[in-house]
Amino acid sequence: MTENKKKSILRIALYAGEIMLKNGAETYRTEDTINIMCRSKELKHVNSFVTPTGIFISDDRLDGISFIKRIKSRTINLSKISDVNNFARKFIKDDISEMDALLELRRIDKKGKYEKYTRTFFTGLASAFFSLLFGAGLTDFILAFLISMVAIRVNWKIERLSNTSFLAKATSGALISFLALISKSIGFGESIDMIIVGSIMPLVPGVALTNGLRDFISGDLIAGATRVAEAVLIAISIAVGVGTILKLWVHLFGGVF
Repeated sequence: MTENKKKSILRIALYAGEIMLKNGAETYRTEDTINIMCRSKELKHVNSFVTPTGIFISDDRLDGISFIKRIKSRTINLSKISDVNNFARKFIKDDISEMDALLELRRIDKKGKYEKYTRTFFTGLASAFFSLLFGAGLTDFILAFLISMVAIRVNWKIERLSNTSFLAKATSGALISFLALISKSIGFGESIDMIIVGSIMPLVPGVALTNGLRDFISGDLIAGATRVAEAVLIAISIAVGVGTILKLWVHLFGGVF
């Protein structure tokens, strides 16, 4: 196999792994996809090492070809992960040209999400039903629906401007707490606890924590520790945002909620 052909296969595998990792795939799944794609094209000596912030691929033969890709931001988009999985199966079974493979991966990478209004509405709906699950009444159900929609839009806006999820989560948590307190103070809300608990659920890093534990189980200790630490820090940032507003409210106005 020529060196150019080998580089092309490694680039395709690297791009596939990048899309998966950026959209919430576990590190072991990303590594397996890269390794299987390369070995299906007779690259028997390729090794990949994936962390939540980077992908390393190398051929340990004498040519020593290596590729590194830095991952700066991550989100959750299971649709893109599924699309890359389907592409990998097609890549393994069929003889796809380099250009066609790259075009397909670019299409997957640029694939848009649902419209913001759709995502906002269903985020609010999910939050409202979470509050109902925890024992909220009809009024708190409505408030959780409205407040969570406002908070998630603020969260998206701050993440786009600062690329810092911790600041975005803390600010969104503070906004949720403030709006819940205002609603209660004007006599519309029934239980501040139910409103806040339901509204913060879309911010909770459940997938990151689950993936981190899954990486631990698979033996990827660095990736597991990184993901769990990230999930814990995000949870702390939400708590800081909510707790700060509650503490200030008590300090300024006194009394109980």
